[in-house]
Amino acid sequence: MTDNIDDCIIIGAGPAGLTAAIYLARYYLDIRMFDCGTSRASWIPTSHNHAGFPEGINGNELLDRMRDQAANYGALREPKRVTDLSKPDECFTVTCGDESYRARTVLLATGVVNNRPKDIDDRLHEEALSRGLIRYCPVCDGYEVTDKKVAVIGTGDHGAAEAQFIRTYTSDITLVSPDGDHDLSEQCEAALDDASIARVAGPCGDYAIDNGRIAFDTAEGRMVFNSVYPALGSVIRSGLAKSCGAAVSEDGCILVDDHLETDIPGLFAAGDVVIGLDQISHAMGQAGVAATTIRNHLAEKRPLRR
Repeated sequence: MTDNIDDCIIIGAGPAGLTAAIYLARYYLDIRMFDCGTSRASWIPTSHNHAGFPEGINGNELLDRMRDQAANYGALREPKRVTDLSKPDECFTVTCGDESYRARTVLLATGVVNNRPKDIDDRLHEEALSRGLIRYCPVCDGYEVTDKKVAVIGTGDHGAAEAQFIRTYTSDITLVSPDGDHDLSEQCEAALDDASIARVAGPCGDYAIDNGRIAFDTAEGRMVFNSVYPALGSVIRSGLAKSCGAAVSEDGCILVDDHLETDIPGLFAAGDVVIGLDQISHAMGQAGVAATTIRNHLAEKRPLRR
């Protein structure tokens, strides 16, 4: 275990974690950020709704810019995966395998992981993402599928709601069940009928890129679309908060107050691990609030510059 005690350790280096790093470094705090390299922002081929980039910006380019900006102010970024978090005393212990670190405060910016279509090849998935053939955030990029042929892979209330959201952009939309027949309430069926959203049974499989479009098998045969939105839910990365004893919601989101602090004093969270809005701007805003609160809490206990 290192003898040094950081002012703040940030776990996660997506838009929320990197924004917090920039703020905290500019507050002249000693910070350390752990980055396991799995930010969903890296999936974005081009973000068109991030203010300040009228021509759009690639997700990896945005992350690179933010990393450089944080590094310019002295933020220490380490490419490690955190395996445990605890608070045995007034400080936190952050564990990365056989290494441990200590911090006065911790910010969790661990995000969520989208559930992918079953049995899709990793390389195909990556290529389809890069070409906009598979998309996960209709709030981000629904505009890009305007008047295109689109499939939503999902069923139930969640799948139906996503299909109806995307119906804002295109009238050619099909809700495809991932496995077998659809599980839809009468209310969902009526809403889908009213929106002229077609339904096709699953299972889905044998994904491929076919002449610039995404193709896959269904119970009604092989179908081809300009874009596919998997509406299969996500895994919320709140395990570290739970291991530290922090409260989470029924669906696993970390519960925080108005200033992004959990019920464990000194433990903060920001971004999709708090609320799965899937919006970079929202994650960055939360990170700014959390970072400033961290700075103010630390200032109450000791001078921040010597």
